Amino acid sequence: MSSDYLKEITSYLREYDGDSMNIMEVCGSHTAAIAKSGIKSIISDKINLVSGPGCPVCVTPSAYVDKLISLALEEGNCIATFGDLMRVPGSEESLNIAKGRGADVEMVYSPMDVVELAKKNPDKNYIFAAVGFETTTPVYALLLDTIVSEKIKNIKLLTAVKTMPAVIEHLLAEGAPIDGFLAPGHVCVVTGSKIFTPLAEKYDIPFAVSGFSGEEILEALYGLVKIKKGGRVMNFYPKVVTEEGNTSAKSLIDKYFTPSAACWRGMGIIKGSGLKIRDEYSYLDAGSEGLNEDIKKNKACLCDQVLMGKKTPKDCPLFGKVCTPLTPQGACMVSEEGCCHTWIANYR
Repeated sequence: MSSDYLKEITSYLREYDGDSMNIMEVCGSHTAAIAKSGIKSIISDKINLVSGPGCPVCVTPSAYVDKLISLALEEGNCIATFGDLMRVPGSEESLNIAKGRGADVEMVYSPMDVVELAKKNPDKNYIFAAVGFETTTPVYALLLDTIVSEKIKNIKLLTAVKTMPAVIEHLLAEGAPIDGFLAPGHVCVVTGSKIFTPLAEKYDIPFAVSGFSGEEILEALYGLVKIKKGGRVMNFYPKVVTEEGNTSAKSLIDKYFTPSAACWRGMGIIKGSGLKIRDEYSYLDAGSEGLNEDIKKNKACLCDQVLMGKKTPKDCPLFGKVCTPLTPQGACMVSEEGCCHTWIANYR
């Protein structure tokens, strides 16, 4: 992007004085990038950026965390998971707390790390906590493919895999006052930008696929504000996103996963918003079905409303007081991609 073009779009967004617009950045990575680059401070007050339900650990229900803890406390089992998930509250405690009382939990940096662990410890059963959106699902499919092809007997997955379009439709169907969506570029690398076209056309609302640098986000916002209305998908991340996406990755996902209903923390069960392991590979599932209960650890937590764009973190009575990154009361404060975690670090 040339410096002149950047000045042009920045000036336009700063001086915009038209109708107020609510633009939702669906992905937690966009929320974090917007905060770190100071975008809110350089655009018009009439452009309201709203965080959405795009942090995978933030939308994982308490029943899933409780199941992981239960499995980790069984003799011979070890839960392998990413670091963020270890701090997510279940109905009573987190994996971190459970580990302190004897639960076997291993933090990994990649799903494929569990393959090496399982080979080194053949007498231990490993359950990988597969949480995420379309971005990480190809790696989970690759893990399943490796387990099957190498006939590894001591790895299973507990899945809470979700998909973006269905939850966005849920928000729109519930009347969320959103005028445009900043669509996650890394999701679209896999799915292709056209995955959002049916929603754009059905609700006559624009989507702008964006990368994660400050300049890329500003360009996408410029596109949304300029168009204001209209059911179209604009791709501002063409160097990595195509209309069709990664066909090989999608094919591997389809081999091992099938669409299903999924429970979203604070939003309940949303039809067609998840992916479950196909029946022919169900022997690799550690018991993912029916984990739909979602109990707040602290009744005053407003994470559910923050995830739906109805409240900001500062509206929550716990924010920055009882609820901090060291003492998270809700899932939005746990991950660096969680809205509350981002706000407490950048907007206090």
